[in-house]
Amino acid sequence: MDDSKLTTAITLLLLLPTLWSISAEATGMVAELKKQQDLDDESFVGVNIGTDVSNLLSPADLVSFLQLQKITHIRLYDADNDILRALSGTKIRVIVSVPNNQLIAIGSSNTTAADWIARNVAAFYPETLITGVAVGDEVLTTVPSSAPLLLPAIQSLYSALVASNLHTKIKISAPHSASIILDPFPPSQAFFNQSLTWVMQPLLEFLSRTGSPLMMNLYPYSVFMQNKGVVPLESSLFKPLTPSKEMVDPNTLLHYTNVLDALIDAAYFSMRNLNTTDVKVLVTETGWPSKGNSKDSYATIDDADTYNSNLIKHVYDRSGTPLHPEMTSNVFIYELFNEDQRATPAAEANWGLFYGNKTAVYLLQVSGNGTFLGNDTTNQTYCVAMDGVETKTLQAALDWACGPGEANCSEIQPGQDCYEPNNVKSHASYAFDSYYQKEGKAEGSCDFKGIGMITTSDPTRR
Repeated sequence: MDDSKLTTAITLLLLLPTLWSISAEATGMVAELKKQQDLDDESFVGVNIGTDVSNLLSPADLVSFLQLQKITHIRLYDADNDILRALSGTKIRVIVSVPNNQLIAIGSSNTTAADWIARNVAAFYPETLITGVAVGDEVLTTVPSSAPLLLPAIQSLYSALVASNLHTKIKISAPHSASIILDPFPPSQAFFNQSLTWVMQPLLEFLSRTGSPLMMNLYPYSVFMQNKGVVPLESSLFKPLTPSKEMVDPNTLLHYTNVLDALIDAAYFSMRNLNTTDVKVLVTETGWPSKGNSKDSYATIDDADTYNSNLIKHVYDRSGTPLHPEMTSNVFIYELFNEDQRATPAAEANWGLFYGNKTAVYLLQVSGNGTFLGNDTTNQTYCVAMDGVETKTLQAALDWACGPGEANCSEIQPGQDCYEPNNVKSHASYAFDSYYQKEGKAEGSCDFKGIGMITTSDPTRR
């Protein structure tokens, strides 16, 4: 072997560890990217986070709570920089939003749109996993005067994403009310309100071109309340139906066992009518209120628990819809916290999975369906009295629990272990839990006319 060949061979031998290292690193990067892509493609249930909440958690505490509950996807109604900063370094994916009151400025100025993306998206990504931008909220139906600026705003924001090289990682769309779809039942006859074609047609073309979803706010609760006697409660709550109660689309002969699937397919058929078949539906809001006024007789803890528990199971079953069984729409539950500062009607303040103090409004029954929501601690739950209830009301419920309810109230008698602290709220919490445990934690056994709530804190340990 001549000297030049020997030198080359030695050089290659010396480089081999480095080459192996580079190869291993590249392989690791590819594997990580694939893992990230797989995570992005997985079906998920996320939550909306409204902020009309008394004593809202600090951003750091909010993020800790989300991690504790194993919540991996959230949607904000703005682009709260403090929350985005607190999410940095976590695996929680977030959709940020352009509030309706900022739409005119952004839709009228490319510079304003670019500045918005720079301040609220580019400044945080990729440390904070921003996956989407929701432009406005139900603009076409709530602020129709701003409708002409919706698409210009979306396009300007998209151009800003392109300039930041984020357009392939962050999708942009606009959430719509279900009311933009006319005649949703049967789904095959559904179509977008034709007075909106001028905006929906180019919007769908944009969504198709950019691989973005059609964002829809879909509420089976509203459908049921508007069509009582026609739409079965069972199908609204994802409960099993007898064949006679299933809705059959006469044009497609597809069988629908729940209202949400029918609403999603109505959106797909509406898009078909505008020659769009490659845009996926993302359900940006859905849920069920746990409490309302006298007109909201179906706004109950039991029905809310049933709807959201079955919704989560349905998404994680990955069964799609009758029209698209191969494609499961991801959903965001409305909402994480009861927004107690909301004005009337009463139901508006009671869509949350949790109270503002992090106590569960009800315990989701989702065992075995992924790791979503750590509040499914069915074997470690207790029933206590809510804060802020009048003493007279608490006393009446306490008397019922210890009397007709046959709860064991011996420990809250004078001189017994749980007599102190001697106040009605503490005694009521003990009695409520005694009844709740006696009834086997059955649905409705922690209601007490709306003043009992389920918690993971033992009321006997004070």
